[in-house]
Amino acid sequence: MAQYAFLSDEWVDEARKIRQEYEGRAAAMAHQMRMNLVVTDVPFGDGPIDAHLDTTDGPLKLDKGHIDPADLKVTLEYATAKAILVEGNPQVGMQAFMAGKIKVEGDMAKLMMLQGAAPDENAQEVAQRLRAMTS
Repeated sequence: MAQYAFLSDEWVDEARKIRQEYEGRAAAMAHQMRMNLVVTDVPFGDGPIDAHLDTTDGPLKLDKGHIDPADLKVTLEYATAKAILVEGNPQVGMQAFMAGKIKVEGDMAKLMMLQGAAPDENAQEVAQRLRAMTS
C-alpha cells in the first residue's frame, strides 16, 4: 500500500475512497458534531491546514476545508492531530490540551462527547486502513 503524509492531498483522496467503500456499513456516531480544525506546524506546504470533522450524516468524516456552521474550532499541531486522528492516541491529545497546545473555541462539551464514543467494527477497519497508508 502506498504511504502518504497525513492531510496531504493524496492522503485525503485515499481517505475519501476508503470512506466510500464503507458507505452505509459504519454505524452512525452517537453524537452529532461539526468541528473545524486548524492544523499548524505542517511538515509540507506553506502554512496551516484547515480541515473539519463532521458526524451529522452518521459516521465520522474528516476532510479539508472549514464548514459553516461549526460547533467548535480546534487549533493544534500536526503531530498531535496525527496522533489523535490517525494513531488513535487520546492520551497525546489530553497531554497537549493540559499543556496549552490545543486551543478550543466553541462547544467543548461536544468535543468531550466525541472523545468518549466507542467506534464500531467498520469504523475500526477504516481507522486501521488509514493508519496503514499514513507515513
